[in-house]
Amino acid sequence: MSASEKLNSLWSYANPRKFLAVTERMIPWLWTLSAGCLIVGLIWGFFFTPDDYRQGATVKIIYLHVPAALMAINGWLMMLVTSLIWLIRRHHVSALAARAAAPVGATMTVIALVTGAIWGQPMWGTWWAWDPRLTSFLILFLFYLGYMALWSAIEDPDTAADLTSVLCLVGSVFALLSRYAVNFWNQGLHQGASLSLDKKENVANVFYIPLLVCIAGFVLLFIALVFYRTGTEIRARRIRALEARERAGA
Repeated sequence: MSASEKLNSLWSYANPRKFLAVTERMIPWLWTLSAGCLIVGLIWGFFFTPDDYRQGATVKIIYLHVPAALMAINGWLMMLVTSLIWLIRRHHVSALAARAAAPVGATMTVIALVTGAIWGQPMWGTWWAWDPRLTSFLILFLFYLGYMALWSAIEDPDTAADLTSVLCLVGSVFALLSRYAVNFWNQGLHQGASLSLDKKENVANVFYIPLLVCIAGFVLLFIALVFYRTGTEIRARRIRALEARERAGA
């Protein structure tokens, strides 16, 4: 199969019926796998890893904080990709997938902010600091709220998709800042990345492996929720279209 044929095959999933047919088969498996990874990872991390020599038991918040923070950032980047697909190819499924992902990403951001505050208080002596990464993360959360509000405020779905896609492009700057703020600015209380391509910067293996299991669980959960919510958005769009036809026929 040539590259163009593979690409055309990929675009075929923009058809709502095919998207629903495929994702409805995948969602039960995604729920099961995500639940399994989260149960194993959290129990392993909270009960079968030692306390850190400096941070004590508080280090175990890492198993919630880091996966949630990763999905908060990558959730917005996923919205960026689907928004670009909408702007370029005008596939409605991509716009609806971006809309479906926003509440999930916002929830992940809240989890990251709350667990970060709980983790930071005993380590920094304060629940909040205007640290570059924390501040950019808070702004990212505000962009999530603005994105969802903009979708709700505009009646025409195509106009709403256009404007929210532009907002998503702007908000992506803060998603990247949230990820790389520690590299951009040396000052700030937030520690360096817990995961890195450089093994020397990663957490110790005793924490690293259960952390990867938890991250896998969060990723699978995010995908399952986005697929489920996208299906809901597709059905809601169909219902609105049918109601509009009935009103026009009346």
